[in-house]
Amino acid sequence: MSQNLQITYEGAVARITLTQPEIRNAFSDEVIVEITAAFMEVGRRAEVRAVVLAAQGPAFCAGANLNWMRRMADYTRDENMGDAGKLAEMLRVIYECPKPTIARVQGDVYAGGMGLVAACDMAVAVDTAGFCLSEVKLGLIPATISPYVIRAMGARAAHRYFLTAERFGAAEALRIGFVHEVVGADQLDAKLDELLKALTTASPNAVRVCKKLVIDVAEREINAGLIAATVQGIAEIRASDEGKEGVQSFLHKRKPNWL
Repeated sequence: MSQNLQITYEGAVARITLTQPEIRNAFSDEVIVEITAAFMEVGRRAEVRAVVLAAQGPAFCAGANLNWMRRMADYTRDENMGDAGKLAEMLRVIYECPKPTIARVQGDVYAGGMGLVAACDMAVAVDTAGFCLSEVKLGLIPATISPYVIRAMGARAAHRYFLTAERFGAAEALRIGFVHEVVGADQLDAKLDELLKALTTASPNAVRVCKKLVIDVAEREINAGLIAATVQGIAEIRASDEGKEGVQSFLHKRKPNWL
């Protein structure tokens, strides 16, 4: 735990919460290192079956904080390369976390914060949340977050919102697929609990392998290599202990042993 974020555990669920509401949970190079370490920590824990990324206060994340931006303004190209590399590594660690991840979006999301949401497997947002890829207004581009944001909202929506830096609401975020659910503030945790129940009652190994399946298959050409990989994937999961247990429990109308 630090002044920037905290990690809590409740049963099979780990929660990583951004705790700087006074600066709208904007992150710095220091916070990036802490978020990276937090996701690596929860990803290693065998008892963790799902991870929630949350934030305190009225905003989820406003992107880079002002002090960090002031320092970046004087960076050389090489310093900017190293700095951007740390942000890219944080997003990769979130995206490839072996546990399923949910962004609990209780408020506005801007710039780099969009990358945090997009790197999670799922996102639930309040209906009052606003979203914005504001980089071009500052003469910048959302380069480091783009692999994740484009996967989340699609290239067509990215063409618009990357280029215009328009602010859009939760209903539009839902329409373009950037978030999966939009609810009133009083229903946010109930909807989150629905997803967590689904994740924590499924086969832990199957969930882990299924997440990797999506990462491996998404956006790839359907060719002989991909088809062979999917054949190998189903064969291995069928032969696994949990795969056999899941099928047997279904056939014998009993609960699987991971429940």
